[in-house]
Amino acid sequence: MASKVGVHICTGCGIGEAVDIARLQEVAEKEFGAHVTQHSCLCGPAGLSDLKGDLTREGSDRLVIVACSPRVNVEFFSLDSIVVERVNLREQVAWSHTPADEDTQALAEDQLRMGIVKVQKTNPLEPLQAVVEQTAMVVGGGVTGLTAALGIARAGRNVILVEREQELGGWLLKFDQVSPTHAPYREPEAPNVADLASQVLADPRINVMTSTSIEEVSGQPGDFEVVANRARDSVNFRAGSIVLATGWQPYDATKLEHLGFGRLPDVITSVMLEEQVKHGKLIRPSDGQPPRRVLFVQCAGSRDEEHLPYCSAVCCQVSLKQVLYVRKLRPAANVYILHRDIRTPAQYEDFYKRVQEDDQVFFLRGEVSGVAAGRDGNLVVEAHDTQLGAVIKLEADLVVLAVGMVPVGIDALKLRYRQSPDMPTAHHGFADSNFVCWPYETQRTGIFSAGCVREPMIVADCIQDAEGAAMRAIQAITLLEQGAALHPRVGDLSYPSFFLQRCTQCKRCTEECPFGAINEDAKGTPEISPNRCRRCGVCMGACPERLISFKNYSIDQITSMIKAIEVPEDEDKLRILVLACENDAYPALDLAGSLRMQYDSSFRIIPLRCLGSTNVVFIADAMSRGIDGVLLLGCRYGDDYQCHFIK
Repeated sequence: MASKVGVHICTGCGIGEAVDIARLQEVAEKEFGAHVTQHSCLCGPAGLSDLKGDLTREGSDRLVIVACSPRVNVEFFSLDSIVVERVNLREQVAWSHTPADEDTQALAEDQLRMGIVKVQKTNPLEPLQAVVEQTAMVVGGGVTGLTAALGIARAGRNVILVEREQELGGWLLKFDQVSPTHAPYREPEAPNVADLASQVLADPRINVMTSTSIEEVSGQPGDFEVVANRARDSVNFRAGSIVLATGWQPYDATKLEHLGFGRLPDVITSVMLEEQVKHGKLIRPSDGQPPRRVLFVQCAGSRDEEHLPYCSAVCCQVSLKQVLYVRKLRPAANVYILHRDIRTPAQYEDFYKRVQEDDQVFFLRGEVSGVAAGRDGNLVVEAHDTQLGAVIKLEADLVVLAVGMVPVGIDALKLRYRQSPDMPTAHHGFADSNFVCWPYETQRTGIFSAGCVREPMIVADCIQDAEGAAMRAIQAITLLEQGAALHPRVGDLSYPSFFLQRCTQCKRCTEECPFGAINEDAKGTPEISPNRCRRCGVCMGACPERLISFKNYSIDQITSMIKAIEVPEDEDKLRILVLACENDAYPALDLAGSLRMQYDSSFRIIPLRCLGSTNVVFIADAMSRGIDGVLLLGCRYGDDYQCHFIK
């Protein structure tokens, strides 16, 4: 049955003054046979009532709302089981172009044409039907994993917690105290990881599997199939979503030869000092005697292109805490902190001041060039004092290297994915994530990273990170039950379909998919795991045969919109097609309109889910149509490149 389109034009917010509404109505009625109504305030109660009345009164099964940006009033204009298209005449016409101008009018008419064609080429969506496992898996039994497991369980979901060690707790089991987490942020606190572990063990929704490693993870979000090895016995189970919280390990100090570790027994790491204090002692390893002069070397291997090029974020606070250890256990000892700078953000500046108040603690700003053996078994630390501009030598009984954090367990899941069995990593080996908008999401849909496997963090930040990842793991299961996408198109009910009769097994779609959603059989024919799909359309853009489409996003839809653009015979009037990423570029254009910034009226904007979904046929059809140029508008590329769909 042919569709019937109802067009509702809002004249408010300056639209009625900027363009000729009667001419717009004429375009919709004469060119498309659509039923048209006008409203002074379409987003008001009367406007909504008229929209719903149109469905019964006129029998429309598709609505085109000609008003403000589709990025605003989203819920207001969402009508169940009805295809609705938004035409942006406010931000991208009325607010950004000269009012009552013929070029502005031509732009508005083309926007309307493209909107009507788009809604005609859109089919109603049906949720993806799939069985969804209600249990989440958390990998890692440190403070991050324990917090995530408790968060998921308290939200009513079952959890399987996998830990490779014999007991829960992670690094905090070895630490005597942690940096302060409560006001006034002046004194270290006892870690509560034992209590946290007890809560996890007592929760009936959490199945704890210690001394367990994962052999393989296959399947897809909602139905991950896990094979684990528990005390040499194979265990199989399923999970709806996964939180990776495998944590960190200290940087290998044996690589820091110039600092004497491994060569001089009284050069230790911050972790080694922590283990000493945990057992109630503070001694020189060489002779078991108490140190009288303790020197902390900050950034030991960190912020160094030959070792760890990044700052580990926690080292300064750890050293400040350990200074207080020394002052408590050896009150007569002098303590030196040799640093480039002290990084204690936010409330931790108060902790820094607390240590500065001690008369027997000395802060020196400089770069260490070497550590050597001195007289009487002492150590001599040579450094360039950046404040004095001179080389200085300091004697110490014990040197503590504040080594940085290195992510561990990236390969813990042993994924059966086309691209790699390991989790993809971002900078410096940390679990990949979109740190701007989606900090917990990895390239593997339904798998979320949290804590120090994602980036260096203090304990308080790990706890907060775990709570966020737990929430996303719960949301993943909930959305999968609804047959909807997880992110960034949260709630999207569309998914790709393949017209395989035309498939040439070129493997472009399987190679280009950023999320491992498409595999291939023995003959090279694509096989999709739809729950892995993030609906970016990259496969659609990559396919040379144009056999991949979504019910509400297709090659035919976009090319039809391009062909709907009126190209003037006057050669002085240009037409430029703008294919704009809906995540970044389209909002930027909206913002330009909100700020009343003017730009050329020759642009015709079509939003794409991602520039990766651009098919070469879009360009070819635009050129054959007489379009003068095509502008691809997307993410800024560079060191902090943050495409929502990876690439």
